[in-house]
Amino acid sequence: MTELNPKAAGYSEKLRVRVCGICIKDDKLLLIKHDHTIGNKAFWAPPGGGLSYGETMKDCLKREMLEETGLHVEINRFLFVNEFMQQPLHAVEFFFEVSITDGELLTGSDPEVTREQQLIQKAQWLPIKEILAIPLPDKHRVLQYLISLDDLLGQDHYFISGK
Repeated sequence: MTELNPKAAGYSEKLRVRVCGICIKDDKLLLIKHDHTIGNKAFWAPPGGGLSYGETMKDCLKREMLEETGLHVEINRFLFVNEFMQQPLHAVEFFFEVSITDGELLTGSDPEVTREQQLIQKAQWLPIKEILAIPLPDKHRVLQYLISLDDLLGQDHYFISGK
């Protein structure tokens, strides 16, 4: 097992339900660069985060998008589910297509952790060419085998990664 970044220890040894947004604008995908997690130097992923008890998935995604990017979004449609399993992490992730309704892009933070424990490093729009240049271990499974950004809008509805 590859060692987990101590900043991510709060997510280990438990099942997390996450809600994530696929936001494409001007042929660029909105991504969040995180500090290294497990077996990588950084971790690029679509914005999103943990679903809280009593919170709807749509409300969770709107909250997470605002916290991480400063953007208000509209949830357009469900796209797919990814189940990530790599000890000590296990997450079930629901991905939705979103569009921006208001706000300006900024690099946000996770309000549940201290400044020293932040994993979020940058919110950024990336074209497919730059996404393809990111090393495989440093990007989320849904980004690893893209040919175009349209691939994200037509994925199979369920897949498993990390095993």
